[in-house]
Amino acid sequence: MENVKETISILNDLIEINNDRIKGFERALNDVEDDAELRAIFTEKIGESHQFKLALAKEVEVLGSDAETGNSFSGTLHRTWLDLKAKFTGHDDKSILEECEFGEDAIKKAYNEALKDEHLPAYIRDILNDQLDVLIASHDEIKALRDSAV
Repeated sequence: MENVKETISILNDLIEINNDRIKGFERALNDVEDDAELRAIFTEKIGESHQFKLALAKEVEVLGSDAETGNSFSGTLHRTWLDLKAKFTGHDDKSILEECEFGEDAIKKAYNEALKDEHLPAYIRDILNDQLDVLIASHDEIKALRDSAV
């Protein structure tokens, strides 16, 4: 029973960080109004996280609990800091992509930490590894865009 509660907690934490990722990319989407390529990429990332959190929420419900619908405290704090920073530094593509990469680093770290739990059921570990593979590719894409931005 304790392992089930811990698994639910881990999945709910990952749902929250996916909510943070959605909010972060929505914010970035608003900041790149004139760049169709970045808008398409950010929209794709939002869709990924919606799919991830739906899959995680389904597993939480199967385990007998309700899925989280909010954002993490650290994600909310980070967005507040970004809003303040943006007022002083502007919204150029490179700074937006730097912040997106920071968010991608955070979600990768959260997934890696979750996967360290030795009591995760194998089928949930498979789900998390599949999602992490997508997140790693996403991070690399955002990093490459950041490196090529002027």
